[in-house]
Amino acid sequence: MTHDILVIEDDPGIARIIRLYLERDGHTVSIAGDGVAGLNAARTDHPDLIVLDLMLPRLDGMEVCRALRQESDVPIIMATARVDEDDRLAGLDLGADDYIVKPFSPRELAARVRAVLRRTSRRPAAESARVEFDGITIDFQTQTVVRGDGKPSLTPTEFRLLAMLASQPGRPFSRDQIIEGVFGYDFDGYDRTVDVHIANLRRKIEPDVRKPRYVQTVHGVGYRFGDA
Repeated sequence: MTHDILVIEDDPGIARIIRLYLERDGHTVSIAGDGVAGLNAARTDHPDLIVLDLMLPRLDGMEVCRALRQESDVPIIMATARVDEDDRLAGLDLGADDYIVKPFSPRELAARVRAVLRRTSRRPAAESARVEFDGITIDFQTQTVVRGDGKPSLTPTEFRLLAMLASQPGRPFSRDQIIEGVFGYDFDGYDRTVDVHIANLRRKIEPDVRKPRYVQTVHGVGYRFGDA
């Protein structure tokens, strides 16, 4: 399936190589050379996925990601030359779906793009079409969440995480199970990646993040939806 992909990268050589490999996979690729141009292109063209460099002129990748997440759930793969785990998790904390560390193989990036598109496009399985619990409604078909009078805007990854937990209320899921079920077996991440996405999800759906009502921690195991 062809997808429209926006690459926000200020190095023309790297951008050309990324375009070449993604076009080989059948995608349509556009390039933006700085953060401001990239943000404008994302708002105008509505791509299916964005490859976002962290170190950009005019507006850095973190700011671009923060701005996009206020208005869009487009999947984002953040490319970073920073090797410290905290730096990489900072991008996920802003709502990026995955990251890749520079220097990277173009084939690895193409594989990451395929994996993110695959896991964000498939609908989560559930025995029923929706779950209603203590003031929140999760609709698996429309991939929407309603809490009270509001509709929290979740990224595809955040919705898949919530849907996995809510599909079996009260059942604890380990971090390994979440990584396999939400991110896929090909995801090359850390256990802390799950914790970052959980924290983001709680900020959006919990009335009080200090006392989670919906996404609860099961100490020594992982997480569950609702009470056991």
